[in-house]
Amino acid sequence: MIETFTALICERLSIAKKSVQNTIQLLQDGATIPFIARYRKEVTGSLDEVQIADIQQELKKLSELVKRKETILKSIEEQGKLTPELKKRIDQCWITNELEDIYLPYKQKRKTRASIAKARGLEPLAKIIFAQQTNSITPLCKNFISDEVPSNEDALQGARDIIAEWINEDEKARNKVRFAFKKEATIRSKVARNKEEEGAKYKDYFEYEEALKKCPSHRLLAMRRGEEEGFLRVSIAPDEETIIYHLEKHYLKGNGESTEQVKLALNDSYKRLLSSSIETEFRNSSKEKADEEAINVFAENLRQLLLTAPLGQKRILALDPGYRTGCKVVCLDESGALLKNTTIYPHPPQKQHYEAMQELTYLVDQYQIEAIAVGNGTASKESMNFCKGIDFGKKIDVFLVNEAGASIYSASAIAREEFPKEDVTVRGAVSIGRRLMDPLAELVKIEAKSIGVGQYQHDVNQTKLKDQLDRVVESCVNSVGINLNTASKHLLTYVSGLGPTLAQNIVNYRSENGIFSSRSELKKVARMGAKAFEQAAGFLRIQEAKNPLDNTAVHPERYAIVKQMAKDHHCNIQDLVQSAEKRKAINLRNYVNKEVGLPTLTDIMDELAKPGLDPRGEAKSFSFAQGINFIDDLNEGMIIPGIITNITNFGAFVNIGIKNDGLVHISQLANKFVKNPADVVTLNQQVQVKVIGIDHKRGRVNLSMKEV
Repeated sequence: MIETFTALICERLSIAKKSVQNTIQLLQDGATIPFIARYRKEVTGSLDEVQIADIQQELKKLSELVKRKETILKSIEEQGKLTPELKKRIDQCWITNELEDIYLPYKQKRKTRASIAKARGLEPLAKIIFAQQTNSITPLCKNFISDEVPSNEDALQGARDIIAEWINEDEKARNKVRFAFKKEATIRSKVARNKEEEGAKYKDYFEYEEALKKCPSHRLLAMRRGEEEGFLRVSIAPDEETIIYHLEKHYLKGNGESTEQVKLALNDSYKRLLSSSIETEFRNSSKEKADEEAINVFAENLRQLLLTAPLGQKRILALDPGYRTGCKVVCLDESGALLKNTTIYPHPPQKQHYEAMQELTYLVDQYQIEAIAVGNGTASKESMNFCKGIDFGKKIDVFLVNEAGASIYSASAIAREEFPKEDVTVRGAVSIGRRLMDPLAELVKIEAKSIGVGQYQHDVNQTKLKDQLDRVVESCVNSVGINLNTASKHLLTYVSGLGPTLAQNIVNYRSENGIFSSRSELKKVARMGAKAFEQAAGFLRIQEAKNPLDNTAVHPERYAIVKQMAKDHHCNIQDLVQSAEKRKAINLRNYVNKEVGLPTLTDIMDELAKPGLDPRGEAKSFSFAQGINFIDDLNEGMIIPGIITNITNFGAFVNIGIKNDGLVHISQLANKFVKNPADVVTLNQQVQVKVIGIDHKRGRVNLSMKEV
């Protein structure tokens, strides 16, 4: 079966057979996607994480299809209808719709009009009519009259019901209708009766239609949400007359009375059975496609948010802004531990501006604060301006921090475990401060879909969403590399090969034995087997380790090669790290062997050049425009600074310092055609935008980045 799977995956993904074969073997042996992509390049032909994940997904689909085939074969065999030819067809079928079409005539059904007609003995009449070789049908009907079939018309109706079901179950008919849907289907939405006012937010879809194949994911998901909430009626269908014309060409064989009966049955079959069945197929497939696009957008946004540049281990004052309830303030040490919490009231209605300024000045001095983090929620702009207006006697940078999901964290079991005696407001402020220090380490504590940087995340397939987002978190954690001696158990959980149990065991080992001095010491951790060590070691870093390679992404299994390089060039490993000239003198081809090729050797040299360097860059502070606090402060034509908070298929949302983010539509992102907003902008990017439209009633602001 693996051979068959390999051939099918090669064809579907256009990946070389050997790469697919080896990747499947690695996955089945328990290797993780990050490990395969990073440390088995020679085996896979340097496939990246996306390609490996695609292979894994296709493997899962094919395995599920095999299970479905087994169910179908068993069902047909129990009916005594499984012929060698039919079994061969099913065995050789690898397309879900085609498999279900083959099975449809044998599928156990609830009572149908056709099954009732068959029970009344009308199947022979249906066969005569469907053959269309007899024009005089009415006289034949008297042979089928009974108590249950009292008239000729009842006999003909029953025969037509049987024929309609035959046509519905005919693979050729289904494929003709399927082809028409694929080529010409239109999606239409109308407002539900008397729901105009209540469903006003779906006004754009009250009378809307578009070719299904051109309908973008965000519009399709919006219509489906409106339908589920009862405000819209949505349908998918091609032109009915065209389909029936093509079906008639296939099934009608003359102009007589029997042909007329088949024509009536065919129309009934399409309108009552075929159209709804294929529409359901296309509803599902279009939803699946829209889900995939929306999930990909969310995943990319999540990746960018997780890889936001960290400020690093500094003393932070974090402020969760608010008006009436005040601004919750916490002070954190370099490791993120809570030193102090309080509340200030610099904004209306209290307006305790002076007292708040005195308090922050004292806290910055008392706890040797090096930077201030301000959450980007309500009153964020006013709070940033307030902090920047204080003379602390030294340079204190003020950073705007995306606080999406902080409230979810503050009420979570993880937060209660970390801060059992503090309330949710304190926990939320701590999360904001820690996000500035290390966004990745803090955000892994929150369920990914709650971070709120996607579109329609609650409308898509939740299982697929979770799988994809978990892969993104795992990918980000492993691409950055984790400090083995400071990482929390929540962060360690996402390291390749670990999981919750080993993560906790590592934390326990640190508590009992002190910090790790080398990667090899990991083997002393309870339940850390050879396989887990192999998968995890390369993604864990030990700063100030005796062996400098322990603070790089060089895997311990390749330390011997680096050691040999140093020996051949009459130096030690530290010399190779410190000297670009010595690294340049190394001829990598001299170290190629059966297991290690140039891809891995090149990665090793790259790591020697930047040991322990964080790939995420450095955090940057940000300032909003002065005097822009409400939508009424805006005028068309203004050019103001903003920070991108969310990216969707149709554009990017930008925080410009007012209550609601403005939208830069995809058509306004650049002075060129933009297919995907993520190609030209990134999350948390600081941008200049021009105000091009203001809708005061709906609180919407349209922005442009063209010629700014």
